[in-house]
Amino acid sequence: MIHNLKHRINVRFASKGVLFSKKIDEFLCDCSNAFLFVVRFFKEAFTKPFHLNELINQCFDVGLKSLLLISITGFIVGVVFTEQSRPGLVDFGATSWLPSLVCLAIVRALGPLVTALICAGKVGSGIGAELGSMQVTEQIDAMEVSAINPFKYLVVTRVMATTIAIPVLAIYCSFIGLYGSYLNVHEQESSSLISFYQNAFSYISFLDLFAFMLKSVTYGFTIGMVSCYMGYHATQGTRGVGRAANQAVVLTIFLVFIEEFIIVTGINFFRYG
Repeated sequence: MIHNLKHRINVRFASKGVLFSKKIDEFLCDCSNAFLFVVRFFKEAFTKPFHLNELINQCFDVGLKSLLLISITGFIVGVVFTEQSRPGLVDFGATSWLPSLVCLAIVRALGPLVTALICAGKVGSGIGAELGSMQVTEQIDAMEVSAINPFKYLVVTRVMATTIAIPVLAIYCSFIGLYGSYLNVHEQESSSLISFYQNAFSYISFLDLFAFMLKSVTYGFTIGMVSCYMGYHATQGTRGVGRAANQAVVLTIFLVFIEEFIIVTGINFFRYG
């Protein structure tokens, strides 16, 4: 049904020639194909077979293989943000608020966003290049001949893996960032780890935690979906593989910032009325 609808849309545009302009028509076709791609994902995600082994393998690739990079980045973010925030609080004699300020910044923004940007570059480009190379070398067509659903095996597992693994990485990145902040505070004030975390989470509300998880899940789904779409529709040989990887990273980062704005606006509406 989805394939037939996609074919009718493309034929309709082709039969009318240029509807608006060549660029606009191509953009509208891309939007319709992307929409049908997402619809097909939700259709395939809840039907058998589920390919759990491949899902676990993809979670390993997305999660554990990104752990070192996330650890270093999160630690640096925590240390640098603390170091930059301290002078402003010192001027007002409010250095005791530093743990809470850092925790609010990490939970509300930096944790999910930094994780998404790192994974967009590392995971998104990898998925786009992998599926793109399989597309241009006709490995995906070979899977269809072998009675294997390539969309379910390649796309569904990768999108679900990023949707699951990136929230976990965001939580880990946030705690590593807070630990880096603690080391910086401890160097100046010799505070204990327990008291630091108690002060840090004293102003965190349920709405903050909900927004944190909503952002992480949304970013993970976006990274997986955009990367798979670009790779799955790669053309023009090896040049298309590089283009798919590049477009996956650029478009994912662009969409992540748009989603950040939308989610923050919605959360602030409920927060402040």
